[in-house]
Amino acid sequence: MAKAPEPVDPHADIATLGYEAARDELVALVARLEGGQVGLEESMSLWSRGEALAAHCSRWLDAAEARLTGDETP
Repeated sequence: MAKAPEPVDPHADIATLGYEAARDELVALVARLEGGQVGLEESMSLWSRGEALAAHCSRWLDAAEARLTGDETP
């Protein structure tokens, strides 16, 4: 029997973004959500991507802080 395909992570590309690119996308995404011109399904998708972008930015900043303070174990 054929094996079911592995689910694709819709946010996998976020890991390749630098801090500034991720932050800029997050800012634009928040503006779209605050504009109120997107439907519920798209809002939920945007919210999910925003959460992933925010987590990526947070990890990026934590790693930068660790490098600056000499604590390389974030």
